[in-house]
Amino acid sequence: MKRDELLDLNDAIQHPGRKIAVDISTELPDEADLDLAKPLEGWIEAVSTGNLLLIEGEFKTRCVLECPRCGAPIEQDVDFTMDEQFPITGTPAMYGTGEFAKIEPDEPYELFHENSLIVENLVREGLIINLPVQPLCEHGWEEPCPEAEARQVAAKEEKRGLLADHLEALLRKEQADGS
Repeated sequence: MKRDELLDLNDAIQHPGRKIAVDISTELPDEADLDLAKPLEGWIEAVSTGNLLLIEGEFKTRCVLECPRCGAPIEQDVDFTMDEQFPITGTPAMYGTGEFAKIEPDEPYELFHENSLIVENLVREGLIINLPVQPLCEHGWEEPCPEAEARQVAAKEEKRGLLADHLEALLRKEQADGS
């Protein structure tokens, strides 16, 4: 099976010590929950020890996030490194035993198809893990945020309006029942 998003790591798996290095650039088109202002760019390097597949990488992008306080969009740079290990079973083919080594990932989310890495799934996982938990707009938590205050005022007015509507309906009902 040949797919563009797969990185064939079989050569490294069958020949422990051999490195595979590639540059990556993706916009993660299948990911609706992430809004990238710039493509996710970086590199991946994979090497097998015979028992483990070691994958390292460095990536950077610019994401559009939401301020948890006021809901304003915030563009923020996100840089992260990856250092992953995946178990390998079997004997590598280079030893001439007629056997074949393969990756046995224990991930709940599919990262491999046979001995090929699904690159976008791995970098997506790394990006999501490394997103800031509470990216704040320029006002931060210390100073008053006009947008957050305006949202709070609008929410209070909406609640008051709903309460007034309910009270008015109750009064009309009571007047109708009383006459």
